[in-house]
Amino acid sequence: MTVDFDAYLPPRAPARAARDGSAEQALREIPDRARVVVPPMSATPLALLSALDDLRAGWTELEIATGNLFEHVPPLDHPNEPFRFSTYQTSGPLRAAEQAGALEHIPATYAQVPGLFRPGGPMPADAILIQVSTAGPEGMYSLGTSVGGIVDVVRTAPLVIAQVNPHLPYTFGAAELRREEIDWFVEADSEVVQLRRAEPGRLEREIASSVADLVTDGATLQFGIGGVPEAIMGMLGDRRDLGVHSGLISDGIMGLVETGALTGSRKATAPGLIITTEAAGSAEFFHWIDRNPAICLAPAGYTHSLQVLAQQTSFVGINSAVQVALDGTINAESVGGRQISGPGGQPDFAAGAMLNGGISVVAMPSTAARGAVSRIVSQLDPEAVVTTPRTLADRIITEYGQAALAGRSLDARADALRAIAHPDFRDQLA
Repeated sequence: MTVDFDAYLPPRAPARAARDGSAEQALREIPDRARVVVPPMSATPLALLSALDDLRAGWTELEIATGNLFEHVPPLDHPNEPFRFSTYQTSGPLRAAEQAGALEHIPATYAQVPGLFRPGGPMPADAILIQVSTAGPEGMYSLGTSVGGIVDVVRTAPLVIAQVNPHLPYTFGAAELRREEIDWFVEADSEVVQLRRAEPGRLEREIASSVADLVTDGATLQFGIGGVPEAIMGMLGDRRDLGVHSGLISDGIMGLVETGALTGSRKATAPGLIITTEAAGSAEFFHWIDRNPAICLAPAGYTHSLQVLAQQTSFVGINSAVQVALDGTINAESVGGRQISGPGGQPDFAAGAMLNGGISVVAMPSTAARGAVSRIVSQLDPEAVVTTPRTLADRIITEYGQAALAGRSLDARADALRAIAHPDFRDQLA
């Protein structure tokens, strides 16, 4: 089965030059003071960014707009000389730029990201650096591990430069690009950034057990990365006809397919396909998704669309948080006033889950800082970010059980959340 995503994307640009050349030839076409979009996670084009850094004397200022970076890239060594950075999903590698005053945080949910960089949007892109696979037998290239808002920018940016990497997996769906959609092709034998698989411990398995109880045969799942999602997927091998409609997939999904639990046969949209907008994992995982007909990468305008999410049946969205207040307000992106992440798709999936009787789960340990701090708090910290409002709070799960908040009064919510807080802090939660 194939899915036509054009209705969720801007029109394609007129045919581009499709030239082969060196990194220097291609990058020299980026104008001074340009905004350059760089894909996140496993899609980050390392060779192009290294070359951009080598050529940095050619610009007085360049803005690099990106998402969650998995590892350090050379332009981060030269904040304000000439590189400035903006991000909708901050991450560890960007800390140095932040400390140098060269990083701006852009509040945006994942559904909003494509609109940021479009012509006429608040942050129109001047160029985009992407990574693509080698051409397949049909003459198409693939974005491989990230479509998200990236494919929108490929269609609308004035300049598209592609690093052609033979190690990048070829994936289908909106990831596939025609040669004429790219201005420059630069050959680059470069590593694909991997995500180390999280090994769940006892705590993660206790939390995962309560989440797994909510997943019935035929459910459609959304999940992130980390020990808890890995543990959950390890507990669902006896389910049948599960589906996936997610912002991200990683190693754990392979086991669900191998056990026969994940078939997608009951999905209301794109039955039989694993729908995601990002893929990140190990070398084994990249090999597994390479030309896998069950894997379909879709744009954020589809995966995170309320219209599409409202069609899902038995939907279970699984995310995490830094803090949850007794009224259900959720902070998933800041600690002590410091931005450590971004909203990602959590608000989008929380809203979507409620449109058709689905379940939105926030699963987290009851404490942080090695047990010194409760994650369930009377009120969010004064400088904390509200990621998901209390109106969208549904199920909160810790190792002490589950609090069902939707449709409950403020007093009832507070009682339910105290009951799943760590015992050492329950008396302090007024």
